[in-house]
Amino acid sequence: MPPAPQTRVSQDEPYGLLRSVAGPADLRRLSPDELPDLAGEIRAFLIDQVSQTGGHLGPNLGVVELTIALHRVFESPEDPIIFDTGHQSYVHKMLTGRLDAFPTLRQKGGLSGYPSRAESEHDWVESSHASASLSYAAGIARGLQLTGKSGTVVALVGDGALTGGMAWEALNNIAADDDLPLVILVNDNGRSYTPTVGGLARHLSGLRTNPRYEQVLELVRKQVNRAPLFGRAAYDLLHGIKSGLKDVIAPQGMFSDLGLKYVGPVDGHDEAAVERALRHAKQFGGPVLVHCLTRKGNGYSAAENHEEDRFHAVGKIDAKTGVAIGGPGAVKWTDVFAEEILKLGAVDERVVAISAAMIHPTGLNRFAAAFPERVMDVGIAEQHGTTSAAGLAMAGLHPVVAVYATFLNRAFDQLLMDVALHRCGVTFVLDRAGVTGPDGASHHGMWDMSITQVVPGLHLTAPRDGTRLRQALATALTIDDAPSVIRYSNQQVPADLEAIAEDRGVDILLQSDQQPRVLVVAYGQMCGTGVAVGRRLADQGIGVTVVDPVWALPVNPALLELAAQHQLVISIEDNGVVGGCGSRLSQELRFAGIEVPFREFGIAPEFLEHGTRAELLEQLGLTPQEIARFAVEAVVGMGATHGQGADSARL
Repeated sequence: MPPAPQTRVSQDEPYGLLRSVAGPADLRRLSPDELPDLAGEIRAFLIDQVSQTGGHLGPNLGVVELTIALHRVFESPEDPIIFDTGHQSYVHKMLTGRLDAFPTLRQKGGLSGYPSRAESEHDWVESSHASASLSYAAGIARGLQLTGKSGTVVALVGDGALTGGMAWEALNNIAADDDLPLVILVNDNGRSYTPTVGGLARHLSGLRTNPRYEQVLELVRKQVNRAPLFGRAAYDLLHGIKSGLKDVIAPQGMFSDLGLKYVGPVDGHDEAAVERALRHAKQFGGPVLVHCLTRKGNGYSAAENHEEDRFHAVGKIDAKTGVAIGGPGAVKWTDVFAEEILKLGAVDERVVAISAAMIHPTGLNRFAAAFPERVMDVGIAEQHGTTSAAGLAMAGLHPVVAVYATFLNRAFDQLLMDVALHRCGVTFVLDRAGVTGPDGASHHGMWDMSITQVVPGLHLTAPRDGTRLRQALATALTIDDAPSVIRYSNQQVPADLEAIAEDRGVDILLQSDQQPRVLVVAYGQMCGTGVAVGRRLADQGIGVTVVDPVWALPVNPALLELAAQHQLVISIEDNGVVGGCGSRLSQELRFAGIEVPFREFGIAPEFLEHGTRAELLEQLGLTPQEIARFAVEAVVGMGATHGQGADSARL
């Protein structure tokens, strides 16, 4: 594939062609000669806008021509377009009437960084977790058939998503359904976040690096251009090129042996070639896979030269240079973990690490560089990674599985039945836990402390600061007969919050001089909020104790005894309030026969929109002012005498 022309970045770019496209119908009216200029304007607009708001820049620069071709061939929304990882939908949003909303990208009340059904009828699925699009697409396509509706479904799936088992479960069923109106467009750029790993990746990489690759692309282009436009004759001609080229077109045999019709490889940055291939695939009348090769970050040298992740996701950057605005930034939780796991691994050879295509985002890159033989990147396959960790533990090692908190949901069965049931010492380190901010509903880590509550024997901690994270990791590596979970946010690490006392494993962070009336139990980064609540109550003359349980599970009996000494207990967590740590503590108090009014503060059982962490915490009422107001009113309502009004009713 020849080098891409570099996109001109200009704040004065008028984007005339782009602004003329208010919807897919306008795009289809453009002449083929206008499309290269349109692609250039789209790339310039992407760089201009995303450099100001932050977002997923590299993936979208790589799918410009693919998305143009999709909307010229398929008539969205009647032909549903399903994105696998929805962060590559920015160009789709531009071409479906949302261009003017881009200055609000990923801001509260603004344009989502993923498909959003509330934004547009062109967004069928709010896709954001990988490997699910083919299952959605198969169901929608079958649904169209059963209801007698016309339309062809197209699923845009990256090669990284094909490392997830769910994608192959779907392919297994799709291939057996000869008349399913479904086109699978594989965006093969050799990367998920970073280079795609595994046997599939090697298979596809063999095609890209074969010296005859350029000849193959040219042959396919010629065949596509001379193929009939309709039906199986078109497919037969395209499919027929496999003879004599099977040694070069590696995935041809792989997908054909599965029983799936295959077209490709196609240069994904040649809009005309992609468009023609998609037209043939659409007219075939059954499931067809169109294989396109692209470059992540295409057309922007700063992204193309960024070897780590090709600007997969960026904050605010200088549009011309790609340099982050504001310098390297403050230390984040991931940085602390990266440093500590390297230190611990250097002195304990039992420590091995597992990542699901996120070596760099989770901070395992330094450990991987030092101990490459002790790191497994399983691709986007959290289930496989979790059970593999159980196997490593059975062999006498101590695996550390580092994933985003929201992705642990996908491996719950394996955590429960493969790790916990077998009493395997596996440590799960959950990055991006709690309210994470601009990525929206699917990426808030708001379920992990709830789902882990039901796992027998599990140890759970949410460190309040960097020192406590280091201590938690060291402790977790000594737990060899049960799973342990450490969770933290994607925010800046707060200054260390030292305890004023310690009571049998419970850290006391604040204790007023007045008779104790309110016990504030804060988890993780919410400990700072808990202390602020305590100070407000103390200023009102209300006796208060603020504690960090340190380890939320198992529930510490010392915490139950502390609760019995107070008139009101308040818990604070940035996890779902239903089934969370507060809910579990309240239940344990009842089991122990301790009757004390209890109020949990956490995330309501609803999907959170995108916005800054501060904005969303305020929306949720998880601020010192709101929590303290509740406590003051509750105490006033109880009266001055201990126990007055303090029955077992929950507040």
